[in-house]
Amino acid sequence: MPGPPARLPPDHLPPDHPADLTRKAVRAMSPPATATAMTAPTAQPARRARGAAGDALFRAAALFAALFVLISLSAAALSMLYGGLPALMKFGLGFLYHVAWNPVRQDFGAAVPIYGTLLSSALAMLIAVPVSFGIAIFLTEVSPRRLRGPIAAAIELLAGIPSIIYGMWGLFVFVPYMSDHIEPWLTDHLGDLPLLGALFQGPPLGIGMLTAGIILGVMIIPFISSVMRDVFALVPPSLREAAFALGATRWEVVSGVVLPYTRTAVVGGIFLGLGRALGETMAVTFVLGNAHELSASLLMPGNSIAAAIANEFTEADSDIYLSSLIALGFLLFVVTFIVLAAAKIMLLRLARNEGN
Repeated sequence: MPGPPARLPPDHLPPDHPADLTRKAVRAMSPPATATAMTAPTAQPARRARGAAGDALFRAAALFAALFVLISLSAAALSMLYGGLPALMKFGLGFLYHVAWNPVRQDFGAAVPIYGTLLSSALAMLIAVPVSFGIAIFLTEVSPRRLRGPIAAAIELLAGIPSIIYGMWGLFVFVPYMSDHIEPWLTDHLGDLPLLGALFQGPPLGIGMLTAGIILGVMIIPFISSVMRDVFALVPPSLREAAFALGATRWEVVSGVVLPYTRTAVVGGIFLGLGRALGETMAVTFVLGNAHELSASLLMPGNSIAAAIANEFTEADSDIYLSSLIALGFLLFVVTFIVLAAAKIMLLRLARNEGN
């Protein structure tokens, strides 16, 4: 029997042999070893240089964004201070506690707008914080899963409504209801109380501090409740389940587990809503009454810093009048800054107490 065919060496294969064609294809696809060895050392420094340039560009862009915020904030504060300097120099510190606001005599004081701003914001917080807390607890602890989405969407929709819509709704819908039903009842049942009676005395006009506080409270509820809902949802389920396993009720879980775990973020959300209420303009302008009168009654018309600026800025017919309005804007900036600084200090103390 003939033996097996002789095996030819790789270099002596015929040109059209399949093995020879495969070897040539592999050689064509792979670069020479010398080229790879020469390219690798030079490619790494070039890639590092591009990465360093990109990192430097990113760092410069981030620094510019941070400095832009600080520069813009400082420029706004200094420009308002410069514009209000004539009024501050003329009236001195008395501008802060002077009640009169008389454009004819050019006698201006900021006591009434400051009082109205702080009081309306405080009323708004008294209304918004408990309601927001209830909404957040309901959505995270009580509500069925099929209701969470629609209710959360409705709350977020409230946050997107322009403030002028709130003001028009308050003026044409809520003010008549207040004057016909709420304020007469408050005057009849609470107006004769020894201490609190002074807060609920006066004619049922519908417009006033109480109405403005309610409108502001409705406006800031979406902001506070959204923050509370998000942070309550971040509580680990294992903590809730452990508390329930120990026999805790739902309220005990909320007060003993959820709130301590999210206390810092909840306080931050509350102060976020307070900052929103302090600077509100249009909604308050519609329902506050815009009267430069200092009254203890919540039913009487009043004024706020933002409402005074919005109403009278185009009517300022003298330099001192215009400077007084700009000084009011600077005071609103200072009040907002003090509130946010106090919130930051409180958050730092809470974090320190929690060991963070």
